[in-house]
Amino acid sequence: MAKKGGKGVYIAALVLFLGGLGYLIYSGISQDSVYFLNVSEALAMDESKLGQARLFGRVAPQNIVSKEGGLGVAFDLADQKEAVGTIRVDYSGAVPDTFKEGVEVIVEGNFVNGRNNFRATSLITKCPSKYEKKNREGQS
Repeated sequence: MAKKGGKGVYIAALVLFLGGLGYLIYSGISQDSVYFLNVSEALAMDESKLGQARLFGRVAPQNIVSKEGGLGVAFDLADQKEAVGTIRVDYSGAVPDTFKEGVEVIVEGNFVNGRNNFRATSLITKCPSKYEKKNREGQS
């Protein structure tokens, strides 16, 4: 007498495994999706789609306001390439030493009251002169 269901058990286990894996991937993507945008892209997006995001751009020279006690700063974030406008960023954490006007930054947080105001939960600065490879012409 031949065994019934030997292959069926393996097929059922495979289907359950793939279904569970698919669900985990789908739920992870849909719940934790964060837009990574430059300023011009954020300003062009539909406000109903804005929420949590990661923005990158340059610190505009005007309107930089340090908060009392050195924890936090409010500033305008400008696009690196296009002069399309700015997004006002309000950050309440420790400000990096390299933060100043014109420096490239990445901020992560949420849009509040439309697309022109952003409450940042993290602020990272980029200091290209410190990390760029030095010109080695003339050296042997």
